[in-house]
Amino acid sequence: MTINNNSAKWMQLPRDVLVGHGVLEEIGDVCRDLKMKGNALIVTGSTTKNIAGKRVSNLLESAGCSAEMVLTCKATKEEVEKVMEKALEVEANFLLGVGSGRSIDLAKLASTRLELPFISVPTAASHDGIASSRASIVDNGISTSAQAQAPIAVIADTEIISAAPYRFLAAGCGDIISNYTAVLDWELASRLRNEYFGAYAAALSRMAARVIIECADSIKPEHETSARLVVKALVSNGVAMSIAGSSRPASGSEHMFSHALDKIAPKPALHGEQCGVGTIMMMYLHGGNWQEIREALKKIGAPVTAEELGIEDKYIIEALLNAHSIRPERYTILGSGLNPSAAEKVARITKVIN
Repeated sequence: MTINNNSAKWMQLPRDVLVGHGVLEEIGDVCRDLKMKGNALIVTGSTTKNIAGKRVSNLLESAGCSAEMVLTCKATKEEVEKVMEKALEVEANFLLGVGSGRSIDLAKLASTRLELPFISVPTAASHDGIASSRASIVDNGISTSAQAQAPIAVIADTEIISAAPYRFLAAGCGDIISNYTAVLDWELASRLRNEYFGAYAAALSRMAARVIIECADSIKPEHETSARLVVKALVSNGVAMSIAGSSRPASGSEHMFSHALDKIAPKPALHGEQCGVGTIMMMYLHGGNWQEIREALKKIGAPVTAEELGIEDKYIIEALLNAHSIRPERYTILGSGLNPSAAEKVARITKVIN
């Protein structure tokens, strides 16, 4: 079968993106600019409700909207249905995801299925779902990436994001740096499987990763400049995926490794942390400069070893052995899988395990 590399791509991008100190206060202006009025449903969590959810509700009420809230606890299909039921109950005209990854992904999926617009209001910069058209959801205990709509607006208040635990920002850096191996996997699939490869989306993805690596020394806790830098890179990731029409520019073998760990490890680490460690090992398999990746993550303060992830060595090896089966339709450097000796070798050489 020959793939038509000239087929049309549907690119869905946010219309308004606000990044900066105190931009949450402008949510009413954003709604007016986008002609969004009526009933709003805020999707948030028990912690993020107090961090930003209540403020968003008050600001929307002041702007003439009616605001209701639904609290969520897990990114599951059942929670998506709960959000949809609440949206129908309050006759919502639009949704807002206020929180880190889970709340935004749930609002994204629920709004997509209800054919309603949604606004992304991240309270942490832990992964690239804040602006993308993909959502991570747990289905029958397995973490999957689902196609959804991109947010119509992103409101990223760096005052709030910089106050979040620094671990989240460092994890976001790991997610961005993982673009390097994701694009290498994409190129490999293009050469060996004749898969569509988007040069522009790939270049944008690589640029975001390069910026984080070059600025690794200056990314620090409680610095709004650090939060602004990482958020802009995460938004770039979302744009790259929308341009590509898939998650290929930002998700490859390193993400498959992370998803395998989610299934295998008794207590997985943050998504971006696992992707960062996965990138070190996958860059070694690609024959690239894995040392540069490792050094940048260390400077940022992100984990680079199994011990720092809080995961036993044996689970790292098991995840490496199972990673290729996570998305078998997605060709990567893992091919049809590593054997046990190769998995142990890559983990030891890159110092992920002792």
